[in-house]
Amino acid sequence: MSAEPRAVAPPPPGPLPAVRSEQPAAQTPDAAQTPDAAQTPSVAKAPPAVVAQILATEHWSLLGTRSMLWSELMSRISIHLTVSSAALVVLALVAQGTGFGGGFWVMAIGLASVILVLGTLTLLRVTIGSQEDHLLIAGMNRLRAAYRDLAPGIEEAFVTSASDDHLGVIATYTLGARRPVVLHAVSSTAFFLLCFNTMVTAVLAALITFVAGGATLAVALVGAGAAAVYLAAHTVISMLLFRELSADHRDLGPVRRRHTQR
Repeated sequence: MSAEPRAVAPPPPGPLPAVRSEQPAAQTPDAAQTPDAAQTPSVAKAPPAVVAQILATEHWSLLGTRSMLWSELMSRISIHLTVSSAALVVLALVAQGTGFGGGFWVMAIGLASVILVLGTLTLLRVTIGSQEDHLLIAGMNRLRAAYRDLAPGIEEAFVTSASDDHLGVIATYTLGARRPVVLHAVSSTAFFLLCFNTMVTAVLAALITFVAGGATLAVALVGAGAAAVYLAAHTVISMLLFRELSADHRDLGPVRRRHTQR
């Protein structure tokens, strides 16, 4: 006998039960932009060995950048001094061949102008390079502070400073020795080039005044005045560049002060 089909009872009257959706609910913009703290790796939770390796990599990168910077600056200075020496040799040969006639004075003014232009460009690059070197030292001081935080007590073995403010950078330059900032400035490469270019400026102004028929006193006064103007102009430029590095209320961009010196 075949089984008779069983009748299915109709559903009871009333609202249908809610059906749970299998799709995840839409996230709000705040929730989408804020990842779960448990799933986000934290730098503070990184192993000390990994942190030390990252800091060492950054430290060597700054050291390499500083080495290439001063290699470039020394090359520029060598080229400038070589051209200046060659100009003096050329001027001596012209004097031997033609005497101290009109051609000699024209050649002297022209060569002095070339030396002054090259010297000014070199001096500006050295000044900007010194500012970059200041920032590189500040960055390495900051990394040294991170080493100290990673291994407390290690600062006793540091010869240089672990503070990336202006005083910390000066302490690193002088290796902790007490030295006036003025003495550090006048013994720098930039000041050497400034003195060289100032003398060239005085000679060029004196030559132009002499060729124009000026008296001896006028030649001396014009040369001294031109030298004073050049010296004052570049001093103002240097002060403007380095004022931001020595002001405690200014931000140094990526190198922010931490005032970690103890």
